[in-house]
Amino acid sequence: MGRFRGGRVGGAAVAMLLLAGACGDKADEPGAATSDTGATTGAADTGDTIKVGVLHSLSGTMAISEVSVKDAELLAIEQINAAGGVLGKQLVPIVEDGASDWPTFAEKAEKLISVDKVATTFGGWTSASRKAMLPVFEKNKALLWYPVQYEGLEQSPYIFYTGATTNQQIIPGLEYLKAQGKTRVFLVGSDYVFPRTANKEIKAWAAANGMEILGEEYTPLGHTEYGTLVNKVKQADPDAVFNTLNGDSNVAFFKQFKDAGLTAADMPVLSVSVAEEEVRGIGPENVAGHLTSWNYYQTTSNAANTAFVKAYKDKYGQDRVTGDPIEAGYIAVYLWKAAVEKAGTTEVEAVRAASGGITFDAPEGLVTIDGETQHLFKTARIGKIEATGLITEVGGSGQPIKPDPYLKSYPWAAGLS
Repeated sequence: MGRFRGGRVGGAAVAMLLLAGACGDKADEPGAATSDTGATTGAADTGDTIKVGVLHSLSGTMAISEVSVKDAELLAIEQINAAGGVLGKQLVPIVEDGASDWPTFAEKAEKLISVDKVATTFGGWTSASRKAMLPVFEKNKALLWYPVQYEGLEQSPYIFYTGATTNQQIIPGLEYLKAQGKTRVFLVGSDYVFPRTANKEIKAWAAANGMEILGEEYTPLGHTEYGTLVNKVKQADPDAVFNTLNGDSNVAFFKQFKDAGLTAADMPVLSVSVAEEEVRGIGPENVAGHLTSWNYYQTTSNAANTAFVKAYKDKYGQDRVTGDPIEAGYIAVYLWKAAVEKAGTTEVEAVRAASGGITFDAPEGLVTIDGETQHLFKTARIGKIEATGLITEVGGSGQPIKPDPYLKSYPWAAGLS
């Protein structure tokens, strides 16, 4: 990473480092400990190294999404090491598999903190995994950097949220649908905390904004039989579907949605957990024309993103794609580095105190850490999935939105938390 000055990391320095980091090979970084696979051996803590945890689902239903976030975090670590490390020390990633199982996430988090003695951890995807890990990090007063959009109504002193909160993704998605005349909506989600809480918020917004919710259906994570649900949607005949399904369930849902004769032109599905990586798994032919709401796309146009996409593809393969959680995981490592170097130490409370106001010229554009909530200011982007598998921006906020995880600035949300 380029030199940290005045609380901001410059875009030109970022781009130069990203391009320099692209020369790595396609194997995982030397020295990365992978306790589940035994593929490599972690370096012991010495005066020249800092251990950091990387904790994602590398197996199970969520692996379709989380493996690539892990890859992005390892890319950032490699680039930082190539540029001299953090406080002059090399980072040693300790990689663990949460296995799409929430108790396993809690167990692995405890191991990383108590056994491996990591300075911080980057990880999680589902809100269920985050909720399982939260008491572990709070009990140990250790830091987690969580890279995925979520339902809000949470704020922990020991979590930094680098994905969107509700007012930076879900609300802009609803506003876009309404602006397009899509006011009769059906809700489809996975049966766990994020979709259920998000839909509670969506229903409150809808009641205050002239939108009718025609139905609300949930299926277990990993579910693959969507015939009955799709028939319910078809019979309700909404203007649009708001989709909070997660993981590989999206593959089955979109294929069966298409097989039922439902099209993006007549009944667009707006998804908040389907990015470019998930589109690859679903098949672009099954999802082209449908909508997404995120803060970043591979097609986002700026110098930092051009360099990031090149570095990611050079390392992992030209067929790979970037996406919002991939980018949010990547920038989390750089933001932690900036906070550590501003603090002059990896000590948790000092890092937290130093973090507020740090800005970063990220691939998604300028982000800023809000010291009060430990969320980021982020720009909302509505996207349309193309036949190529990439996503084109078709709407959004145009500027960073202040995070409001408890929706305090929205009268319609009173009582939700």
